[in-house]
Amino acid sequence: MPENRRQAEVLWPRLVANKLFRKPSGSHAFVADFPMAAEHDDFDQFDGGAAPAAEFVDDDCSPDADADSCRRVKRPWPRQRENKTLKYRLFTSTWNVGGVAPPDDLDLADCLDTRNAAYDIYVLGFQEVVPLSARNVLGADKKRVGMRWNELIRAALNRSSAAPPSSHDQRDAKGGGGETTRQGPQKVHPVRRDGGGAELARDYRCVVSKQMVGILLTVWVRGDLSRFVRHASVSCVGCGVMGCLGNKGAVSVRFRLHDTSFCFVCCHLASGGRDGDEAHRNSDATEILSRTTFPRGHSLNLPRKILHHDRVILLGDLNYRISLPEAKTRLLVERQDWKALLEYDQLRSEVVSEGGAFRGWSEGAVTFSPTYKYYPNSDTYCGGGGGAQGRRKGEKRRAPAWCDRILWRGEGVKQKQYDRCESRLSDHRPVRAVFDVEAEAEAEAPRNLNSLRSFFMSERFDGARSAAADLLRKDDYTSSSSARFGDTM
Repeated sequence: MPENRRQAEVLWPRLVANKLFRKPSGSHAFVADFPMAAEHDDFDQFDGGAAPAAEFVDDDCSPDADADSCRRVKRPWPRQRENKTLKYRLFTSTWNVGGVAPPDDLDLADCLDTRNAAYDIYVLGFQEVVPLSARNVLGADKKRVGMRWNELIRAALNRSSAAPPSSHDQRDAKGGGGETTRQGPQKVHPVRRDGGGAELARDYRCVVSKQMVGILLTVWVRGDLSRFVRHASVSCVGCGVMGCLGNKGAVSVRFRLHDTSFCFVCCHLASGGRDGDEAHRNSDATEILSRTTFPRGHSLNLPRKILHHDRVILLGDLNYRISLPEAKTRLLVERQDWKALLEYDQLRSEVVSEGGAFRGWSEGAVTFSPTYKYYPNSDTYCGGGGGAQGRRKGEKRRAPAWCDRILWRGEGVKQKQYDRCESRLSDHRPVRAVFDVEAEAEAEAPRNLNSLRSFFMSERFDGARSAAADLLRKDDYTSSSSARFGDTM
């Protein structure tokens, strides 16, 4: 024990210095179920069973590497490409769990909607997975808590369901931008059935899981879709104490699905309900968008900034409040007059106003109750209700607000659902959104090229090559014989 204490005392200044000077200590390392395939590889990714989560580092070409060294890679033979548009269903969720460790019997099936539908991609963001104490902020990340959340997510996603799931049919994607309709059960890729028709377990795999202090962002895809996910990488930006510690900030994930770049940002912005606190949140958002930088990777056409990606979704505890007196806010909440409340919603103002921090982003219609702040294990907002549920001694004033939000930007993204869940684990309610997203993919080669390729790769080509070789040998023998006969004459 004394030896461990002395070791901690030695490491403590180093950890503080790394965080204060924004040294990216392991900021590009993440956890995944399988390694990413390199761009332009002619082989598929590892496609075995669900392997134990491993840690990978995207450091093929660091952001500061010489550009010429990144160009010295094998390029494919140029060919004319024809693209097609594929549509996928994307499930996103954000939840501030208030530093409460997940109980062993926590069932995420309802929050992830696994009993009613199966989606192609799941993007799940959490805030305060650990209490934001000085030890957790300045010390090493408590990865064991993040691993526990991933275990619960894996159990919920890969559990078979008796209810007929509903999802898009990949064959129906014809490249259009129209909305899809849900008209009864459709084909669902991750659900397999045995010879008797019984449903087998679903197969979802973790693409990326990254934790920074209390912020956890984890991305899951169908097992058969994982081979098309390439160049996954992460970037962490701390905006907390002294503007650099990770008690506030964002974890961002990017990858390419087929030929389309996706970026997901999980934020926890500055808190506070006093006048002027929204300026701190705006500053955090600006810092995150400007400081987030992804590794270059092998290919120079990979976007490095958040806004440079084709499809971007930002979620998290953004902490924006309602600019009304507390009594007025509670009255409108009791009346469920969401339209009147949203006129004073700080985030909505930043989205629609000229020069707002989120100008150019989109958000679906908010038709659910404010998600903050509840008494834990209760449906009562803090400070409301009177009596035993009234404001307690020493309790801070916290009016209800929509702190937990999901925004997006980019073409090829259409929101189909936006609501909240009713888990009582923390003082926040989870918020989820479902999107139809488009991804560009290279179409199959023309039929004549496929036929030519199959011929050269088949035994027929070997036979023809052997016959041609025999004929050449025969011609050589005849020519040499004729020459010798001429010399003899």
